[in-house]
Amino acid sequence: MKRYLFLNVQRVILFLFAVTLYTNANSQGSSQTRKILDRTAQVVGRAGGASANFTISSAKMGKTSGTIAIKGNKFHARTPQAMVWFDGKTQWSYMKSTNEVNISNPSRSQQISMNPYTFINMYKAGYRLNHQVRGNNYEVHMVAQNKNNGIPEMYIYINKRTYSPSQVKIKQGGSWTVINISNFKAKNLPNSTFVFRSKDMPSAEVIDLR
Repeated sequence: MKRYLFLNVQRVILFLFAVTLYTNANSQGSSQTRKILDRTAQVVGRAGGASANFTISSAKMGKTSGTIAIKGNKFHARTPQAMVWFDGKTQWSYMKSTNEVNISNPSRSQQISMNPYTFINMYKAGYRLNHQVRGNNYEVHMVAQNKNNGIPEMYIYINKRTYSPSQVKIKQGGSWTVINISNFKAKNLPNSTFVFRSKDMPSAEVIDLR
């Protein structure tokens, strides 16, 4: 279950920061597509932070819903099964089934799957970009120029009025994961949002793995 949560959190974080990363990468496509991503990056990547609700559907992993808050390289995510806090250095992982909180300092390799900014180097090979208008959204299609890229293909749906993300489709391992985002809010979040407070779960067993 812990692995299930972490994989889901990875996908949500990747989605929320994807447009910021792609505009920093060596992407090729129409200037209009890049402008759409630029505008969206300003909404998603604002310094003060953002929050959203999410639902993830995958043929391999089923379906789950939750909430996420992000600010720079910090994040806090929660689902009915678990919660994760990461303040940029220390990670706290709470599992409801065991009533345990594991504390760790993720290694560089572990942060690659958890920290949104470590994804930047994955995209240096670049993506070919194009977009279409689908109702109230821009549909941005991204295809990796490097076939060995961890994410070879991706669709991002962006609201034409607010430039906030509404959905992403990620292709990995030959199958698609769909993430629906709702109630996206760009707002200032205190750093305490990304730190576990023992007083909130006084009965939980805290296991320090550092």
